[in-house]
Amino acid sequence: MPGQAANPPAWLGVSRLVAKRVLSALLTLLLVSVVIFVAASLLPGDAAQEVLGQSATAEQVAALRHEMGLDRPAVTRYADWLTSMLRGDPGWSYIAGMSVRDLIGTRLVNTLSLAGVTALVSVVLAMTIGLVSAINRGARLDRALNVVTLSLVAMPEFLIATVFVLIFSVKLVWLPSIAMISEEATWGETLRSCALPVACLAFVVTAQMARLTRAAVADELDRPYVEMARLKGVPLRRIVLFHIMPNAAGPVLNAMALSLSYLMGGALVIETIFSYPGLASLMVNAVTSRDMPLLQACAMVFCAAYLALILIADIVAILANPRLRA
Repeated sequence: MPGQAANPPAWLGVSRLVAKRVLSALLTLLLVSVVIFVAASLLPGDAAQEVLGQSATAEQVAALRHEMGLDRPAVTRYADWLTSMLRGDPGWSYIAGMSVRDLIGTRLVNTLSLAGVTALVSVVLAMTIGLVSAINRGARLDRALNVVTLSLVAMPEFLIATVFVLIFSVKLVWLPSIAMISEEATWGETLRSCALPVACLAFVVTAQMARLTRAAVADELDRPYVEMARLKGVPLRRIVLFHIMPNAAGPVLNAMALSLSYLMGGALVIETIFSYPGLASLMVNAVTSRDMPLLQACAMVFCAAYLALILIADIVAILANPRLRA
């Protein structure tokens, strides 16, 4: 009608929501950078003292602190560090004597490989367990799977890792308790070496993802269209594959992204326990040696990856919601 304002297109509203999520993630990452810098500055010990050793004189320590820029105001050091991070130059490692970017690049590949294999295993298992549990709601199989998944979610990673080491490394002597990664190792040796870290991470992630998948599929099973399809004689397998899964894709993908974000925190514990040469163990070494540029860069990478997965989950939830698309 004349004079009546036209409704804005659907894509405009969705774009605004996505833009808000992206800006919120960037603001959160900025606040996280402040927390990381302050926490690293409050760690006891002195990086210059760690480099020179306990036999160094006070004058030598003071000279090295000045060379490292540790005697400058905290605000100036934070501004310089943040500017360098935005340029892609996280600085120079105090202890290793090489670029932090080179150190992280080598270890990041190992961490991403561990997370990728874990995600692949977890998604397949979680989808299977979630579907089977949702289809058999209320049955003994569903109750048993719920008890197992809930128990695994409640168990911390270090406890699962300890149990696995006692069983598979100490008692059965099937798998090594230390994940040794080398360029000379064959694929079989690498997979055998990484079996326990992947299994420990996959157990908890699979349990979380399976419970969220079950909830999403069970919610779709209660929809009227499913009952109508069953009354028409459509096989349950066809209903699940061609009707339930497309409608539950949004919540399921959202659940997967949220569960996989847990890998960022779980890797810190698992890599330390199994001495896996990844980014998490590198960050632990940076803490013990007071290597601030390396520590801050590793923490920022972990936080950025976690926020990226959360952002993906939010965007998937927005795009999968018909009310928001309309």
